[in-house]
Amino acid sequence: MTVEGVHLLEQLQTPALVVSRGQVRFANSAAQGLLGAHIVGQDVRIAIRDPRAVAAILSDVGGTAQVTGLSTGGSVWQVDCRVIGPNERLVSLYDLSERVSVAKSHADFVANASHELRTPLANVLGYVETLLNPKAGGNEEVRNRFLGTIRHEAQRMQALISDLMSLSRIEAVKHEVPSDRIDLVALAQEVVGEFRGGAQVTLTANCEDAVIAGDRGQLSQVLRNLIDNALKYGKPGGPVEVSVEAASTGWALVMVRDHGEGIPPEHLPRITERFYRADTSRSRAAGGTGLGLSIVKHIVERHRGRFDIESRLGSGTTASLMLPLKEA
Repeated sequence: MTVEGVHLLEQLQTPALVVSRGQVRFANSAAQGLLGAHIVGQDVRIAIRDPRAVAAILSDVGGTAQVTGLSTGGSVWQVDCRVIGPNERLVSLYDLSERVSVAKSHADFVANASHELRTPLANVLGYVETLLNPKAGGNEEVRNRFLGTIRHEAQRMQALISDLMSLSRIEAVKHEVPSDRIDLVALAQEVVGEFRGGAQVTLTANCEDAVIAGDRGQLSQVLRNLIDNALKYGKPGGPVEVSVEAASTGWALVMVRDHGEGIPPEHLPRITERFYRADTSRSRAAGGTGLGLSIVKHIVERHRGRFDIESRLGSGTTASLMLPLKEA
């Protein structure tokens, strides 16, 4: 390879090697940072310990191969080899780890969503088939009980689809910073008012207003989800306390607290994952989709804020979000 070619490869951010007669003759800084400076002069079979990659590099026509664990245990790299001269190969390494991780997340999401829909749908079909039987369908008491179950399962699917649509809309605008003028105190008063029909939901604030740049619809959804969760999983008939504070540090703090059983500590790190439930049977019985807290997390992140959950067994759970106040 010419001096100009070596200089050009050195400028690349992509790891690149020149292999001649099976030995690494040159490695740019990115490649040495990835594989170590000692690879220069090494047999390529030692420098890159992957049979498929080595086969592509030593091939007369070049080729590509996917390698795992080249940098870290879970990393995925594409090895691209091109023939640039007699017995000389240019090897480029492309990090596919993030792309593969995103693809896996999407695949897991589709699988989980399909599973969540399959169960209530199977129940609906089962009860419909039973009702089509003249012996069972002719009994009014059995018929009404089965229709009630069908309605419950249909509502469960409807809630899940609604949450899936919400996640999709949030994902579509996640890189767009919201800019509407939102007063969190007024918004909290409005949302809390929706729950006062018999629920013990109270609101306190240390300020007259707490103005942020936000998306009104999404922030309303955050408050509804958190209050709804506190009512479902808190102490039956117990109070739910909502508070809004404006701090001198330039942040607004919103907290929703219940006095329920609390969440076991081993579940807290994963509690905002999609479809994750600390208590699966209780969540489904309460009508939960397993997406509510994930929706909250995504909305808060879009608003450049922070979402935390603290919980102590026997004492209850506090969900808090910090959002940057709008500059005057």
